[in-house]
Amino acid sequence: MKRTIVLKVNSENPEEDKIKAAAKIIRRGGLVAFPTETVYGLGADALNPKAVQRIFEAKNRPSDNPLIVHIADKREIYRLSDEIPEGIDKLMDFWPGPLTIILKASRIVPRETTGGLDTVAIRMPNHKVALALIRESRVPIAAPSANLSGRPSPTTAMHVKQDLEGRIDMILDAGPTKIGVESTVLDLTSKPPQILRPGGLPFEELKRVLKEITIHPSAVADKNLQIERAPSPGMKHRHYSPKAQLILVEGDIDAVINKIQELVDRYDESGKKVGVLATDETRYHYRADVIKSLGSREDFACLAKNLFRLLREFDEEKVDVIIAEGVPLKNLGLAVMNRLRKASGFNIVKAG
Repeated sequence: MKRTIVLKVNSENPEEDKIKAAAKIIRRGGLVAFPTETVYGLGADALNPKAVQRIFEAKNRPSDNPLIVHIADKREIYRLSDEIPEGIDKLMDFWPGPLTIILKASRIVPRETTGGLDTVAIRMPNHKVALALIRESRVPIAAPSANLSGRPSPTTAMHVKQDLEGRIDMILDAGPTKIGVESTVLDLTSKPPQILRPGGLPFEELKRVLKEITIHPSAVADKNLQIERAPSPGMKHRHYSPKAQLILVEGDIDAVINKIQELVDRYDESGKKVGVLATDETRYHYRADVIKSLGSREDFACLAKNLFRLLREFDEEKVDVIIAEGVPLKNLGLAVMNRLRKASGFNIVKAG
C-alpha cells in the first residue's frame, strides 16, 4: 500500500511550496485530493487517460460514470468543447461557483474522462486552493468526489483519509468545505437546458437567467429510474450511502415525526441501534439511541452543509439503522432530498 501524504494548506492564502508539490504529482499522472467549495475532489490530469483511469481504480468507480473537468480560466471551455452555445456568458457569470455545465466534448478530451460519452462536464470551482492547484498544474483537472464509490461525499480531509488512505498520493487539507453538497449539473446539449443533478447552485437561481429550463426526472424521483447511459455523475449508480441502512420518511412534518418514532420503536424492539436524522425544530420530539440535527428546516444552506458529515458520524457511532426526515423540495433542499433519496436506495416511507 502506498503512503498518502497529507498537507495542511491555508484556504485563503495557499502556500506556494505545497501547491507546487501537489501540482507535480498531477503532472506526472498521480492523484491528489483537494478541497472545493462543495466537497473534496479527487484530482488527476483530465487529458491523461492513464491518470484518469487511476481515479476509477482508487474509488472503485464504474467506468461509465463521467467525471467533471475543473478549470481555472473560463476560456478553457473553448479548448474542451467545439460547440459552445449562444448565451453561455450569463451562465459563466456563476463561475467560479457550484455550477457544472455539459457541452459537446472536443477531441482532446479522452473518453476515459467522459465515461465513454461525446459530452464533457466542466466547472470552475470557487476555492483558492483548487484554483491554485489547477493553475500550477497547467492542465484541467478531472475530479469526482474524493471518496470510495457509493459512500457519502467527503466534506473534510479526514473523510478522504478514511476512504482513500493508501490509494492516492496526496491530500490537501484546507478544512471543511462550505457548501457540503456537490455542484449543480446543467446539460446545455439538451433543448431547453436541463438540470441533471441538483446541487450547490439552486434551481431558482438558474431560472432567473434562463428563459427555459427543465429538471431531469431522475433528479427529483422518489423511486429508482432505470438510466442506460448517464450524462452526469450522480444519476445512475447508487451514491452517498452510509454503512447503516437508511430510511427516508417524507410527508407533512407532524405525520413524519409520528412515523419516525413508530419506526424507531419497532427497530429498537428488535435490538437494533437506531439513529434519527432530524432538524432543530423536531429533534426533541424523538426518543432514539442517537439523534442528530441537520439544522433549521428553514436554513437550507445549513442542511446541505451538514448532510454528509452527519451520515458519516452515524457510521462512526455504529448505528444499524438511520431514519431521516424529509425536507422541503426547494432551494438547496432539492439537492439534500436528491442525496437522501439516493442514499436510502429509495427506501422511502410516505407519512400521513
